[in-house]
Parts: sequence; structure tokens; C-alpha cells
Amino acid sequence: MDYVLGIDIGTGSVKAVAVDTKCNSFGAFQQHYAFTSPQPGYHEQNPEEIWNAFKKSMDGLIAEIGNVPKAISLSSAMHSLIPVDENGNALAPMITWADNRSSEIAKGLRSTETGLSIYKATGTPLHAMSPLCKIIWLKENDPDLFSQTHKFISIKEYIWYKLFKEFKIDYSIASCTGLFNIDLLDWHTDSLNITGIDSKMLSEPVQTNYTKFLESGIAVVIGASDGCMANLGSGGIKPGIAVMTIGTSGAVRIASDKPLPNEKAMTFSYILDKDTFICGGPINNGGIALQWWIKNNIKHDLGETDYEQLFEEIAGIRAGSNGLLFLPYLTGDRAPIWDSESCGVFFGVKLEHGKAHFSRAVLEGICYAMYDVLDALQENAEPIKQINISGGIVKSDIWMQIMADITGKDLVITQSEDASAVGAALLAMKALGLIHDYSDLVNKTPKMVKPNPNNGEVYLRNFRIFKTLYSDLKNTMHEFYKMNL
Repeated sequence: MDYVLGIDIGTGSVKAVAVDTKCNSFGAFQQHYAFTSPQPGYHEQNPEEIWNAFKKSMDGLIAEIGNVPKAISLSSAMHSLIPVDENGNALAPMITWADNRSSEIAKGLRSTETGLSIYKATGTPLHAMSPLCKIIWLKENDPDLFSQTHKFISIKEYIWYKLFKEFKIDYSIASCTGLFNIDLLDWHTDSLNITGIDSKMLSEPVQTNYTKFLESGIAVVIGASDGCMANLGSGGIKPGIAVMTIGTSGAVRIASDKPLPNEKAMTFSYILDKDTFICGGPINNGGIALQWWIKNNIKHDLGETDYEQLFEEIAGIRAGSNGLLFLPYLTGDRAPIWDSESCGVFFGVKLEHGKAHFSRAVLEGICYAMYDVLDALQENAEPIKQINISGGIVKSDIWMQIMADITGKDLVITQSEDASAVGAALLAMKALGLIHDYSDLVNKTPKMVKPNPNNGEVYLRNFRIFKTLYSDLKNTMHEFYKMNL
């Protein structure tokens, strides 16, 4: 059987997925790994452990299938940073997207004209997740490591160097570093100046369809970032279609033929290929907020039935939770508020509110936060008519109905799992001429959730209060945060 292997290098695991030439996935192999947090705010991983997981996933799935793929294509988590020597050896642990040690640097940049100009040129939000801020932090706090570094690279570049002994970075991963000019397709001078490095300390940027061959003759396509690949794998690369993913965190993304900057919301504009940008924003508090609520207020040892019971209980609560609102900022948040000092809030609590009201308010709060990102994206994008949805939310009909009602959009379930790996396979198929365009991925009989306009009126009123509530409490949140450090 002819197939392509899409491999997604994630934060918690590498997952390889086999996709046949009719764009159907039929096999998967996953290898997990851990992270360390040696100090508060640190989030690090061993790049060699990830390389070994990559090899095990690739070799394991090929062995299961019994014949080699036509090609291998790579998807990767964004914003990682590894200082390496001239032979590609890591000089320190990899700093992941979740590392927050450079948050003060990001906060300072957001208040300057230089920072805003860098955001507009690079399409990358000014946040601790970005390699831009991580490199500045290393320069200021670990000058010995900074001076010893030959190149600063991502985990995909690390793996690519292991495969081919060359330092290359695809335009997609480059476009989420804060160091790459997405119009000129080259390293951005102002970013290099404030980090104190030159372009020689970064890999050579290449198109996302850049291809090399292993000794076995298998083509390897360098691919793109996991967010861009998820849109491709979910069928969200046409105007008017957004992709929402809710797992532990969440993200909203749309495809565009040009960057869509929004200085206030600081939405991102990352490159999928030479014709397509994927624009959007991530939130911190998706399923993690729901998990927190159930674990601490319903049942400590979580199981699937506990989620199902919660969904059943809230079905009897009307839209709007009888005037109860929840700001879900339990871990601060990213888009569109970019406020690591924000916190969770229940508002409007009255005697008539029971546990089921609070449970529904938590779900609604997560959906409001996602809609807040979508609302920012719609300011300068084509009108959104449909949302392709994936992640843990698809396991709950009522959660999807709440999202449809709050956004006022049709929800379509396309690729419920492995969207990034499937997207990687699709990109390779197009690059190698196995398919002519991405329309082959379209689900002809998708499951669809229609919004209830009556509920939508309630949610629209509550969303305005949701926005105002954060604005009114912002300074108090910051003051309280500093008091409790």
C-alpha cells in the first residue's frame, strides 16, 4: 500500500500517523516523554530523548505496516529553543513554549514601539513563549552559555540536523520565533539587534516543501508547525472557515493569503506555505480549567464517567447559567489579553446557584475565552461562517452546543485526532505530486452542530459583561498577584 508518514513532534510525545493516497489515516505509533521544571516558571526537555522518541515512532510504525512510506513529513510544536555547538550537540536542555522565565522581557517589549514593530514584521506575539524573548533572557542571565552557542535552533531543526547534518529551518517554524520577517522571508534585522546575535547563529530558512532523501531513498519533507498543520489536517485552509481546538489549552486559527496583525489582541500570523498564512491566537485555559473544577469540587480521582455525569447535570441548566459568569484565567492567559497575572473569577453568585450552575459557567467561560480570540480575528478577516472543531470538546454534545450558541457559527467535526500529523502527510503529498490540492481531505458527511439563536441572544449579552469584567478587574488582579508572590 502506498502511504505517507506524518510525524508530529509534540510537547508530550511524538506521534507518527500513516495516511494513504486517498487521505485516509490507518495506523499510528506514539512515544511519550517528560519535562522538567528545575525552578518556578521553567519548562525544559531533553532534546536527545525526543530524537529517540522520533526514531522509535518512525521505525515502529513502518515495522507495523510492513513496507516503507513514499515520504515522511514533519510537524512540530512551536517556540522551542536549543543552544547547540557546531556539531549540533545540545549545550543545555531545550526550553519549551511553556517556559515563562522571560515573561518580564516580553512585558517590557510590549510597551515599546520597537517591540510593536517587531510584532508586525514577524507575526509573532511578544510573549515568553517566543524564542526572541528566550534568547534575550539567556544573554542577560547566562552569558557563558550565550557566548558558547554556535546556533540557536528548535527541536525540529535538531532532528533535521540528526537526519541530514545541515542546519535548516522551515518558513513556518521560523515565522513563530519573533526573529523572522514574514514579508521578506528572511531573519529580521531589528530582532537580531535586540537579541545580540547575527543570522549566522540561526539556521537557513527554506520553504515548507523543502525535501531531502534518506540513504534508503525515502523522501523527507521538512513540513511546518503543528498549529499550521492542524488547520490543514482539519480542513481549515479556506476563507470563511475557522479551526478551534480545545485540549488542555485551546487555539483559534484561520487561513489567510496575508498576515492579519492586531496590535491590541496580538494575534499571530504564521506561514503554512508560499500562498497561505495561518492566523490566530492561543488560550491557556481549555480543558485544564474543566479538569480543575471537577477534581477540586466534584471528585478528586477523575474518570471518563465523571465528565459524562457533569455534562448530564448541566443539560438542565439554561443558557447563561442563571446569571453566573466565570473568567477562566486560572493560569493567566495568552490571546487576546496576554496577561500572566490575571486569575479566575466567578461573578454574579447568588443563593439559587448550585453546583450544576457553576459547572455550566465553567464550560461557558472557556467558550467565551475562545470566542474572544475569534472576535479579535474577525476584526480584519473575512467573515467566519463555519468552525471546524477538534480536541476533547468533541466528546461532549452539550459543550459543542454551547460553543455553537456563543459563536453563532455552525460547528463541523472534521479530523478529531491527529490533525497535525495528518496535515504533515497532506503537505508532503502535495509537494511530491501525489495529490493536486488539499480539497481531497474534505469530509463529505461531517457531523454538524447548528447554533440556537435564542441561546445566542443570552450569550451575546453575557459576553459583553465577560469582556467588561476582565477590564474592570485587571488592575486589581495585578495588585493581588503581586501581594501573593
